[in-house]
Amino acid sequence: MNFYETLEKILTTARPPEKIDAFRSFYEAYKAGKVKVEDAGAIRYFKEPSYAGFCQIVSPQTVPKRKKFTTDGGKILLLHAIAHIEYSAIDLALDAAYRFRGLPKEFYDDWLEVAEDEVRHFEMIESLLVELGSSYGTVEVHNSLFEASQRTQTLLERMAVVPRYLEANGLDATPEILQKLKKLPQDDMLKKIESTLKTVLDEEVGHVLKGDRWFTYACELEKADKSVYFEIIEKYYPNWPARKKSMNVSARKEAGFSCSELNVIAGEKIC
Repeated sequence: MNFYETLEKILTTARPPEKIDAFRSFYEAYKAGKVKVEDAGAIRYFKEPSYAGFCQIVSPQTVPKRKKFTTDGGKILLLHAIAHIEYSAIDLALDAAYRFRGLPKEFYDDWLEVAEDEVRHFEMIESLLVELGSSYGTVEVHNSLFEASQRTQTLLERMAVVPRYLEANGLDATPEILQKLKKLPQDDMLKKIESTLKTVLDEEVGHVLKGDRWFTYACELEKADKSVYFEIIEKYYPNWPARKKSMNVSARKEAGFSCSELNVIAGEKIC
């Protein structure tokens, strides 16, 4: 079994059951030392996300708005949005392992471990969708995460944008969602959603920390100061700090952000 050839096949597998089964078989073989990590030719540039065949892709502005979490319909919209993030995150982690070659084994260990976590998160979320009579692929989605991966084709930019920006933003957003849910009249499904989101939040901290580790590594390779992070994010998301309304300072610090970085992101001294 060739590492890169197999990853490419998994990345281009569309449906969740087939993708997840293929990944788990591959990952077990990888951990058992049965996968050959050797060059497998040209690196493929993917023109569309793996979910394009069964999800209707629309612009972020036209994705159905999440509201009325007290209704089954509102819960489905919330859960579907999170399931889409988690399914996209599976491919993001696998793409990092596939695209960036010749790196220390620990890099591939890290991102395959992240992929395993994202698979589990996706399954947790989709199981709640199924309880509500729905499933992943029934609600319109956007492809912003896929586009971010396609625009960042160097290790330095990928680690800055995906784990240290996009996923780190999730560390801020999830507590806000939890606060909104806790204010609502509680039912069994809301309690399950809250418990699942707490698990996801706790584990995502480790993903951002892995991104910080390999961003630092990429900076050392390119002899760049870590402050290049701000230049990269400004390149892809102009005026981005101005949009930061609140921040999960403790989680971001645990995930590798320095106080000086957090103060810049917040636009004021918060750390």
